Amino acid sequence: MKTFYKSPLLSPESTDGFQAVNLTADADSASNWSVKSYTLRGGLQEGVQVVEINNGKLSFAVLPTRGMGIWKGQCGDVSLGWDSPVKDPVNPAFINLQDRGGLGWLKGFNEWFVRCGLNSMGAPGIDTVLDYSGNAFEVPLTLHGNIANVPARAVEVEVTDEAIIVRGEVDETMMFGPALRLNTELRTEFGSGAMTIIDTVTNLGNNPQEHEMLYHINYGASLLEKGSRMVAPFKQVAPRDPRSVEGIDTFDQYGAPEIGFVEQAYLYELVGKRGSRETMTMLRNAAGDQASLLRYSLKDFPCFTLWKNTAGKADGYVTGLEPATNFPNSRRFEREKGRVMTLAGGESRTTQLTIETLDTKAAIKAAEADIKKLQKTAKAIVHPKPVARLSDC
Repeated sequence: MKTFYKSPLLSPESTDGFQAVNLTADADSASNWSVKSYTLRGGLQEGVQVVEINNGKLSFAVLPTRGMGIWKGQCGDVSLGWDSPVKDPVNPAFINLQDRGGLGWLKGFNEWFVRCGLNSMGAPGIDTVLDYSGNAFEVPLTLHGNIANVPARAVEVEVTDEAIIVRGEVDETMMFGPALRLNTELRTEFGSGAMTIIDTVTNLGNNPQEHEMLYHINYGASLLEKGSRMVAPFKQVAPRDPRSVEGIDTFDQYGAPEIGFVEQAYLYELVGKRGSRETMTMLRNAAGDQASLLRYSLKDFPCFTLWKNTAGKADGYVTGLEPATNFPNSRRFEREKGRVMTLAGGESRTTQLTIETLDTKAAIKAAEADIKKLQKTAKAIVHPKPVARLSDC
């Protein structure tokens, strides 16, 4: 692998922000590609940094200012992302996570790919922590944690003869509290419809710290429409709450936009390959000629949630595919069920996930066949009501 371009767009030592970069491959190249960066101006997006990547087929916009999330993407005719009521990327300086009883995270929620964590994620709620004197006290945890609203402290773009790579470093740290660092690498090969996200979370401190992580991967049109389906191999799936019970008969199917629709969520135990525990989940459109496929190991993300919010278009017609270290209940509940992991002092944990856009019926049928093959290794159980072990609703 030969590196022929590498740029530190942001480093701890620099204060002058991003450098504008525009690159195009030679005319003889098999693909035309580009990398560029810029800073948004005006309104709540003021100061948000964007790194746009185009590998010749797949394009996407990374937001270093928002925890290295991905705002939106495009692959041929397939739109990757959704139309949120939040129209622009929001600078974290304008976000108060405590708003509306801990739901302030939603004031910046419009990305295709957003991380939830690092120390906590899931529903807001009260939890017990230790203060600087080692005394236990109760604190309110906000929806989905902090990492999506923490700017990266270092960003780098590397272009090799095979791929474009974006790396970022984001710290969620405080005195007398969690000191966690995210090092992420987003890699996409020229002319490919796929990108791979490799995340390493490190406990920078000496004391053990709890760690939760969920990938909120969100889709609206063109993938989401009446007749779309979510396809996944599972051992069991259960509705999160009484509202989700109402849609259990069609939990993996989607309707048209419905004004007044109230969100539903379904908690999965997926099936993985023996040994590697690799699994697949896929959202496909009604015609079966557009899809987004997730590939990852259950060793990295043992829990999966399907979020459905098929509300009116102006209110956010969207679904979320959500691999995670645990389910998005309150951290106190997840700890009681033994699903909250702990990183020892200095310990790191690395995970990997690939998102691939499929734009032919043949490719989608092949992916569905692979999923059906996995499904044959386990009996699929659909619970009609919430399961106490999985949900605290």
